[in-house]
Amino acid sequence: MRPLPDWLTDERETAALAAMLSPDSSSSLEALAAESRAITLRRFGRTMTLYAPLYLSNYCSSGCAYCGFASDRKTVRHRLEPDEIRRELAAMKKLGISDILLLTGERTAAADFDYLRKSVEIAAQEMQRVSVEAFPMSVSEYHALADCGCTGITIYQETYNRERYEALHRWGPKKDFIDRLETPARALEGGIKSVGLGVLLGLSDPVEDALSLYRHLRHLGRRYWRAGMSLSFPRMRPQTGGYEPPFPVDDHLLARMIFGFRIALPDTELVLSTRESATYRDGMSGLGITRMSIESRTTVGGYHDTDKKEKGQFEIFDDRTAKEFCAALRKNNIEPVFKNWEPSYNGPSTEGNNATIHSLEAKPCH
Repeated sequence: MRPLPDWLTDERETAALAAMLSPDSSSSLEALAAESRAITLRRFGRTMTLYAPLYLSNYCSSGCAYCGFASDRKTVRHRLEPDEIRRELAAMKKLGISDILLLTGERTAAADFDYLRKSVEIAAQEMQRVSVEAFPMSVSEYHALADCGCTGITIYQETYNRERYEALHRWGPKKDFIDRLETPARALEGGIKSVGLGVLLGLSDPVEDALSLYRHLRHLGRRYWRAGMSLSFPRMRPQTGGYEPPFPVDDHLLARMIFGFRIALPDTELVLSTRESATYRDGMSGLGITRMSIESRTTVGGYHDTDKKEKGQFEIFDDRTAKEFCAALRKNNIEPVFKNWEPSYNGPSTEGNNATIHSLEAKPCH
């Protein structure tokens, strides 16, 4: 078994964040909220960047105990073919969406790297910004995705507690804790411009996971200082399989986490998805969160065919339309931002984000 890296167990730089997350913290939630709000306003203004997920496939080769797409679930498996992807993208564009996250399960023969690369190429022809949440890849594979117009990846460690991780990931390639831990660095080395990290809150002690998440981002930032970084705070939601999280996270602790991370990381994008309720997301707008998903579908497709009855990876909580969500943002004096990225900036670096200024000219996909 490969040893844990030193940075993951180094507690020296997490003291301030740990104090803010402690139930015995001397800082009240109201004081943290006020400081977080002031930082958010100063660094990001009164804006909220919006994106939407597009599930390309629900094939999966891993046995994650908590996932509705795990390979032992009795789920109808399929993937979107090129024409279907184009129809989904057209439907999303009608909603105003131009920033998308493409998702798959773990690598399978039905949804492998070549399938993902071709899907990215199609999406990049239609959308302003294309990111991917999929299986871990090699540096050369990330180079190829960047060549096709992929600008970011999202990959959650799920939990940084190695014992819990190995128990929850019962089989499949995702069971390799260290390989997953090293994936964001490989992506940045391969020319991907931004990485999104996160833990699935509820799987392990949430404060311990949050502190490890902070260490991970700081570790990446020291080497890949040109790269964009974001953090997500997904809580467990009901899913096929009925897994019950042993470490539930209440609204109060989640809010304390968001405020603490904003104070500790003033320039980092913080993300809150439709896993959360409309009321909670509205309340967090302007207080620390700077990026949210809208009109989410957790089924494969679902934007073109709005009558799909199949079960998704998990149940969403905030099911408002884009129009309704934007109206709520504006009521809070926050401007929704559908586009803040030009495709002409999609050209990858050739030596990783730590060493090279990115090309301003998009390169052809090979």
